[in-house]
Parts: sequence; structure tokens; C-alpha cells
Amino acid sequence: MEFIDENRKIWDERSENDDIWSIPVTKETVEAAKNGLWSILLTPTKSVPADWFPENLKDKKVLCLASGGGQQGPIMAAVGAEVTVFDNSPVQLGKDSFVAERDGLKIRTVQGNMQDLSDFADETFDLIIHPWSNGYIDDILPVWRECGRVLKKGGLLLSGFGNPIEYIFDAGKLEKGILSVKNKVPYADVDHMDDPEVKRIVESGGYIWSHTLEEQIQGQIEAGFAIIGFYEDIGGTALDAYINSSIATKAIKIK
Repeated sequence: MEFIDENRKIWDERSENDDIWSIPVTKETVEAAKNGLWSILLTPTKSVPADWFPENLKDKKVLCLASGGGQQGPIMAAVGAEVTVFDNSPVQLGKDSFVAERDGLKIRTVQGNMQDLSDFADETFDLIIHPWSNGYIDDILPVWRECGRVLKKGGLLLSGFGNPIEYIFDAGKLEKGILSVKNKVPYADVDHMDDPEVKRIVESGGYIWSHTLEEQIQGQIEAGFAIIGFYEDIGGTALDAYINSSIATKAIKIK
């Protein structure tokens, strides 16, 4: 699909320019993780609660889904997990390879579209870490189904995503701190490319789809998960003064 290729090119460039999700963890952070002091992010600022993870991650098979950038994957590897990082952007994956080589970690990287995990057999992984990223694809239901397929029964899916409330506002004005309601949700950039401001934002940030909360949450449930953890975080826009527009969920595969 064309937008998958376009978003890959844009994320390659964002990664080269050290986007917030593209700055590799430091050697000191990796060493601390090896000594049991660590945390990771699914959303912009709040660390994932420690009790969201299995008690012992050593030798657990972990898939960092759409999670390149040298952040979550190296930490999981440093605490002893068997880590695969899957991402659409080769440059993002290169950040994980860089940290692995620098710090003597073992990380497998696989490039691809998060909607298709056919590289992996059924019930391969114990844990999936899926930071804020599924807004860059048009349909998230295949993602949840694939997560359900490749996770072992009882396995955990830790996800971060956006509240679609952000997308009812005029994107160009929102950048300037002006809240002007303009769009219906669900929203897709591809339907608004005649707007010069939307086109400008897409060219630097990538194509976005504002999935509904029903797709994000009920979609996981329909894929065989039970939601057993939830928190909110800021989204990094002018809306932060009024509402937390990022969401994280902990889900367990029950069927």
C-alpha cells in the first residue's frame, strides 16, 4: 500500500533527525537495566508500571512491535529477554542494531508492516510491547488479530495509542495552540490532502488515522484479549492543558 511506503520514508527521515521516539538509550541506561533498574515508555512521558511486566523476563520471548528506535528493545534485552524488534522503518531498526552492537546485546530486527506478522509462527511470544504507533496505519484490527495469533495463551500485550479526540480539531491551528473544531472522527489525513496545512504536517510527520476507542479497546477484546490495566498520558499538543490524549493498556491473551 502506498501510505505504508510513504510513512516508512518519512519515519526514516524522522529517525535520522532524532525524533523523540528515535533517540537510542544510553550505555549507562543499559548498564542500569542489567542491574535491575529500568523502565520503558508506551506513551510520551509516563513509564509503564513495573507490575505490568512478568515477574521474571529472563529468556522470555519479547516482540517489540512497531517499536524501533533503540529504546524499548535494548532495555528488554538488557534484562535478559529474547528480543525481536519489528518496525516499518529500516533507520529505526538501525538504532536498535547500533545499541546492540555498542552494548553487547542480542536483538533480532525485522522490517515490515505491523498488520502482517507472517514472519512469526503461532504462539511464539510471551510479551508484546507496542508503543504509540498504530495511528500510522489505516486499519488496526489486523494488528490486534496478529498479536493474538503470535502470543502464547496467557501472554501479555502492552500498548500505547492516541485518544481520537485530538483529531476533531484543525491540525494547523492546534499546532499554534488554537482549539478549533473542524473534523469528524474517525479521521484520516488521506481524506484532507487538499488542505495545505494537513499536507505540510503529513510531509514531515507521516499519514495518520484516528482510530476509534472501540477499535482500539474492543478490537483487542475481539482478538482474544482481556484488558487488565489502563492509564493515560499527555499527547504533546495544546490539548495537554485540558485532557490526557494518550492511552496505554495492558491486555492478557485469554483465548
